Amino acid sequence: MADSVSGTTSKVVRSVDWTNWAGTETSRLARVANPRSEADVADEIRRAARKGLRLKAIGAGHSFTGVAVTDGVQLRLGALTGITSIDSTRGEATVRAGTPLHVLVEELAAFGHALPNLGDIDRQSLAGATATGTHGTGLRLTGLSAGVRALRIVLADGSVVDCSPTREPDLFQAARLGLGALGVVTEITVAVVPAFLLHAVERPERLPEVLAHVDTLAETNDHFEFYWFPHTDRALTKRNNRVPEGTARRPLRAWRERLDDDLLSNRVFELTNRVATRVPRSTRGINAVAARALSSRQYTDRSHKVFVTAREVRFAESEWAFPRAALRDVLRELREWVDTHDERISFPVECRVAAADDVWLSTAYEQESCYVAVHRYHRQQHGAYFDAFEAIAANHRGRPHWGKLHTRRADYLRSVYPRFDDFLAVRDRVDPQRRFANPYLDRVLGA
Repeated sequence: MADSVSGTTSKVVRSVDWTNWAGTETSRLARVANPRSEADVADEIRRAARKGLRLKAIGAGHSFTGVAVTDGVQLRLGALTGITSIDSTRGEATVRAGTPLHVLVEELAAFGHALPNLGDIDRQSLAGATATGTHGTGLRLTGLSAGVRALRIVLADGSVVDCSPTREPDLFQAARLGLGALGVVTEITVAVVPAFLLHAVERPERLPEVLAHVDTLAETNDHFEFYWFPHTDRALTKRNNRVPEGTARRPLRAWRERLDDDLLSNRVFELTNRVATRVPRSTRGINAVAARALSSRQYTDRSHKVFVTAREVRFAESEWAFPRAALRDVLRELREWVDTHDERISFPVECRVAAADDVWLSTAYEQESCYVAVHRYHRQQHGAYFDAFEAIAANHRGRPHWGKLHTRRADYLRSVYPRFDDFLAVRDRVDPQRRFANPYLDRVLGA
């Protein structure tokens, strides 16, 4: 309904219960608003201030943490979508902040462009993905936030600010990965490249052999990652590499894609996780069968078709970044813990790499990084598994992914982020009343 006080035309719904995608966070919202323009966003922020309410923008709700939770006004940016301009000479596109990644990549492809890298999920909005540090894999490639060239942000007083490396540079540096703590980003200019194909090679291998050659694998492939199946010594490796211009596209056959990515990776995986939840002692056997049932496959397809995997099985996740040299030790310690404790882990452990970047709160700030991610099926208790992994991670001075589960507080995070206090100084300047605060930000940034 229309807001008769501010005159905005944004649709408003009152007192709504909200739950994120994974079911790890819930809240009772004072109001939900669906702004249709940047002016609507500014009006909603001013109205929330008059009423003494906090406000948070929300994308797809794919963060496992409470980074976007509020008990006040939730702004849903689904109407602020689409590409507004593409500059092929500069290699950048300006995009409305609520655009889902899966929509963005298709729109870019229609104009012969692509994002340089992607994670394996594309349901997030562009603003949500950059605000929490979403990344893919590739030792010569950075996460999405490092590709932000400029942005527009609505601050706590309703003012709109254009940011870039030369215009409001400190606010730009902070807001590239801003956790929603500085304002509501409405438009983002991101780096793009000419559309390209990737040749994908996926095959099962023994974990000891993968770890013995992991540095070479990371260095000699454009994109390398692997998944270790707990309670086994088996891993699934993925090597994705660019092909020369003019190479023919050879996607997976339709039947193979349905078999692997729909039936086995989603429907059967959902069933086996339900069985493992009800009968935990079956987990080891299920993992052993699943790991040995994996088969090799190769195909060549558009980049976003290769990067992204359909994820219909819901889960909770914790992911940490480390200096690249720590990967073997972290995985060895995690495997020792799994082998010596009575926990049954039905999800594979995901391992990736990324280039160093200069984004203040990036998990890869000034360090080549490896990432290790652990998961639990959404119907299972996290148990001691996540706690044990976090203890291992903290012992290696890891940096937790801002959108994935962890319990670290501001004092720890300050010790692993050299520009942490610079970020806080920007926050103090643009949101002194903490209009965009919530319990998660109070914990990780300090109240």
